[in-house]
Amino acid sequence: MKIYQVGGSVRDKFLDYPSKDIDWVVVGATPQILLKSGYIQVGQDFPVFLHPDTHEEYALARTERKTGSGYTGFSVYAAPDVTLEEDLRRRDLTINAMALDDQGTLFDPFNGMADLHNKILRHVSPAFMEDPVRILRVAKFAARFDFAIAEETLVLMINMVANGEVDALVAERVWQETVQALATKKPQIFFATLRACGALARIFPELNNTTNNSSALLHLQQARSKTNDSQILFAVLVCDLDKGKIEENVTLIKTLCKRYRIPSQYRELALLMARYHKSYQNINELSPQILHDTLQGLDAFRRPQRFELFLLACEIYYGNNADKFHHLFKIANQIDVATIIADGFQGLEISKELRKRRINIIANQGN
Repeated sequence: MKIYQVGGSVRDKFLDYPSKDIDWVVVGATPQILLKSGYIQVGQDFPVFLHPDTHEEYALARTERKTGSGYTGFSVYAAPDVTLEEDLRRRDLTINAMALDDQGTLFDPFNGMADLHNKILRHVSPAFMEDPVRILRVAKFAARFDFAIAEETLVLMINMVANGEVDALVAERVWQETVQALATKKPQIFFATLRACGALARIFPELNNTTNNSSALLHLQQARSKTNDSQILFAVLVCDLDKGKIEENVTLIKTLCKRYRIPSQYRELALLMARYHKSYQNINELSPQILHDTLQGLDAFRRPQRFELFLLACEIYYGNNADKFHHLFKIANQIDVATIIADGFQGLEISKELRKRRINIIANQGN
């Protein structure tokens, strides 16, 4: 039995990148051998074990054979006769198909180190085409490392779109890879790569039209230089898909978020940006009534923390009008419901009087 460090942690070691997880492959062993050594089996489809002390993942060396559509349509063979090279061959990219033994000796049967030095993302074998998630992963790696994609690998990605393999992607995995891509070094490259292979129109049709003129990606690039908050970056990306048409854009965002089951906090901030980012931009041209109703629409009085996130997103998108909004909110928030009730207002009259007084104070002190 021999144990090797494999995958992303090996790649990141030579890139001098931090790695959250370290993966290991075990060659020449059986499940029984690992179980007797105290490892805990967690994999159902193929044998993966947790180390009894470190809880890092140890997988038996395995091969895979395509048996159906999508990234789950594989049969797995894990046995002591599977070699390290055979295990590495099933991996997506050459830079992810390297291994280190316990002496620090590098095993690199597919020349991943050369591609690492040359900043190239290249597939290991034609089996790359069998897993549609690899389209997303290549796009994400391109964004994270700012590496070029080998021409022959891009051709395979184009073919995967053309033959419909990309349509087998499941919603949760699309969002998982996308949200990770948003926080990469250059997230705009993720979407540009998807567009280059034709996948953007199939996965994110709402983005496909707007990214033809690159405006959304330019905003995303500018935003990423100021923050790595994925909620803000998502909102900046989608807030103006249908230029200037607020309700149409709201519909596009809702459709996109529903399709990929995007978490509510991402959806809510994106919708607020779509509805009110123009008000932020044009704050000095708005009447006291519209200024108040904007604060009300943003739910600033009940959810001030989300209001702050909206202001931060808008400041990144447009520039600094946040101080004016902070001022308006502060003076309007001086008027509270308790005071109005104490003055004798009841029922529906409370909200009407609250709105009236807040508009008055904005009109008188808003400047």
